[in-house]
Amino acid sequence: MSNTEQNQIEIVNRSISVLRGSQDYERFLDAIGDAHFVLIGEASHGTHEFYKHRAEITKRLIVEKGFQAVAAEADWPDAHRVNQYVRGRGKNKSPEDALSGFGRFPSWMWRNEVVADFTGWLRNFNQDPARKHEAGFYGLDLYSLNRSRAEVVRYLERVDAPAAKRARERYACFDHFGEDEQAYGYAAGLGVSESCEQEVIAQLADLQRRTYEDMHRDAQIAEEDFFSAEQNARLVRNAEEYYRSMFSGRVSTWNLRDRHMAETLHALSAHLDRRYGRSRIVVWAHNSHLGDARATSMGRRGEYNLGQLVRERYPGGSFSIGFTTYSGTVTAAHDWGDDPLVMQVRPGLPGSYEALFHAVESDTFSLLFREDATNLRDALEEKLERAIGVVYRPATERVSHYFHALLPDQFDAVIHVDRTHALRPLEQHAEPHIEEVPETFPWGV
Repeated sequence: MSNTEQNQIEIVNRSISVLRGSQDYERFLDAIGDAHFVLIGEASHGTHEFYKHRAEITKRLIVEKGFQAVAAEADWPDAHRVNQYVRGRGKNKSPEDALSGFGRFPSWMWRNEVVADFTGWLRNFNQDPARKHEAGFYGLDLYSLNRSRAEVVRYLERVDAPAAKRARERYACFDHFGEDEQAYGYAAGLGVSESCEQEVIAQLADLQRRTYEDMHRDAQIAEEDFFSAEQNARLVRNAEEYYRSMFSGRVSTWNLRDRHMAETLHALSAHLDRRYGRSRIVVWAHNSHLGDARATSMGRRGEYNLGQLVRERYPGGSFSIGFTTYSGTVTAAHDWGDDPLVMQVRPGLPGSYEALFHAVESDTFSLLFREDATNLRDALEEKLERAIGVVYRPATERVSHYFHALLPDQFDAVIHVDRTHALRPLEQHAEPHIEEVPETFPWGV
C-alpha cells in the first residue's frame, strides 16, 4: 500500500460516522437542513441494504421534516397506482396489490419486500389523524408511452368526451406498432414511418390549456387527477422523442430521459407548492442519475443527469446521498429482459472508492462532504466508482460497471456498506442459489 493510500485511509477513518441503526441518521438530518430536495441513490438496482437505508431515511424526513412526496425512478402510471393506495383511494387492498402495476422488466426494482413495507408504512402514516400533512409516491421515468396515452384518454372520457375523441385520434398514429414502443422508434427514427411528434405535442398543449376548475369542483381530488393526466401527456410527448432518438446514440437518449425526470420533478414541486405552500420531495433513483454528472466521466462524454439539473435549477436547495459496497450479492439479470438471479458481486477493483472504503475500520458508515473538517475532500481524489443497474456482467466488469468520479463533488454525502445482500422480489423469480463467479474468471488462470 502506498503512502498516499495509507493517508487517505487515515483521513477517511477520522471522518466517518458509524451506522448501526436509524438513530445514526442525525448528522444527515442536520446537514439536510431545509433543503427542498433530498436525492437518495443506490449503487445497484438489486441491493437490500441500499433500499433499506433509503426507506428509513425517507421515513424520518417525512415525519420529522415534513416531506410530502417520494419521486422514484419509476413509470408514472405504475407509481400513480401506489400513490392512490397510500392516500386511501383506489381499489387496491394491500401494498402487494398496489405494486402489481410494476409488471414489466425489471419488476423487482419496485416489487420487492422493502418497497412493499415502505408502501404499507406510508399508508398508515397518511391515515394517522395526528399527522399534519400527507405524503405521496410519484414516478419520474418515461418508458410507459402506451400506458400513459391510455390514461390520458381514460381521464378525458370521464370529464370531456369530445376531448377524449381528439386524444384517441391523435394517439392513433402509434396503433400500427401495438405495444412495441421501440418498433415505433426504429421506424420513425429512420423515416420508414411517419413521426407522431406533432400529435403528441398538440395533445399536451390541448390538455394544458384547460384548468382543473373547468372540469371539476371537488378541488383536491380534481386537481390531483388533472395533474396526473397532464403528467401522462407530458410523458407521451417526451417518450415519443426518446424512442425516436434511440438509434441516434446513447448520449442523446440518456440526456432526454434525465431531462424528462427533471421536468417531472419540477412539475411535481410546483403542484405540491400549490397545496402546501412549499414542497419538499425525496427522490429515489440510481447513483448514476442522482450524483452530479459534472463530477464524473459521464459529464466529460457530454451527458448530464437529474442530480446536475436539480443543483443547477435550485442552487443550495438540494442534498444528495450516494451508496457504495465492496462485495456481496445482488439481484440482477445477465441481459435485458432475462429473469433475475442472485449473483455474486466481485470485490471492488484496486484504485476504486469501493476498495478504499473496504480498508476503513468500520463495515457500515457515512461520510458528509459538506462537513469537511479533516481535509477529506482533498484526500478523496478522482477514482473508479462502480455502478450496477438491472444487468450485471462480471465477466466485463471493468468496462461495463466502472467509471471515473470525484465523489465529494458528485454527492453531498455517501453511505458505504462493505458487504451487501440481494434484494428480495415479491415474486421469487430469483434463483435460490448464488451464481458463483470464479476468482480467475474470465481469464481462467
